[in-house]
Amino acid sequence: MSEHWVVTGANRGIGLEFVRQLVARQDRVTACVRTEEARLALDARLAPQHGAVEVRVFDSRDAAAIAAAAKSVAAPVDVVLANAGALGPAPQNPLDLDLEAALDLFSVNTLGPLRVAQAFLPKLAGAANPRIVLMSSQLGSTADVRPGSAAYAASKAALNKFAQCLAVDLQPRGVAVIALHPGWVRTDMGGAGAPLAPRESVEAALATIDGLGADSSGSFLDYAGRRVAW
Repeated sequence: MSEHWVVTGANRGIGLEFVRQLVARQDRVTACVRTEEARLALDARLAPQHGAVEVRVFDSRDAAAIAAAAKSVAAPVDVVLANAGALGPAPQNPLDLDLEAALDLFSVNTLGPLRVAQAFLPKLAGAANPRIVLMSSQLGSTADVRPGSAAYAASKAALNKFAQCLAVDLQPRGVAVIALHPGWVRTDMGGAGAPLAPRESVEAALATIDGLGADSSGSFLDYAGRRVAW
C-alpha cells in the first residue's frame, strides 16, 4: 500500500536515494531541502520523476519555517525521515574545537531533527503505522570513541537520546521512533572509500523502516535492522 513520506536533506546523498526509491515504488514523497538552489538541483536530479514529488524549502535551524512547511503538507503522513545533517567543523578534537561552530552543528544535527519531528507530528495522526526515523550514525554510539570526530559524534549521541525519549513520549499515540545508522555510504560526507553504495544502504533501510512497529520503537538500528550499541 502506498505511503506518504517526508524526507529532509532530499537533494543529495542518502536523502536523494530515498526519494528515488520511494518514487519508484509509488510512494508519495514530500522532499525537503534547505535552499532554493537545492530545490533546483533536486528538480534536475529527479526529472522526469519530479511530478511525483512535492518539495518544501526550509533550514532545519529555523523552527518557524519548518512549522510553516509542515502546515502546508496534506495529512496523513506515514513516515517522517529526518535525514538532513552536517559533518561540522575541522578539527573536531575537544582540545581544538571551535565551540561556536560546534553549537551550530548541534543545531543542525541534534535539534534540527527534533524541530522536524515536532512540526510534522500532527500530520502523523491519521496514519495506520506512523513512524519517525532520526538519521544517526554509529559514531553516535558511546562505545565508539574517535576524538577526531568528537563534535559530530556528540551531536549524534545527543540525537540518539532524543530518539529514546521521543519513543517513550509518543508510545501512547502509537508512533514508533528509532535512531537509524545508514552504514558507511559512498556520499559526499562518507567519501569515495566507503563500502556501501547509496542504493544498497537505502534498499535495506527501507525494508527496516517498513517493518517498524511498537516492538522496535526506541531502538538504535542500522540500515539492515541490526541493533547498534548505545
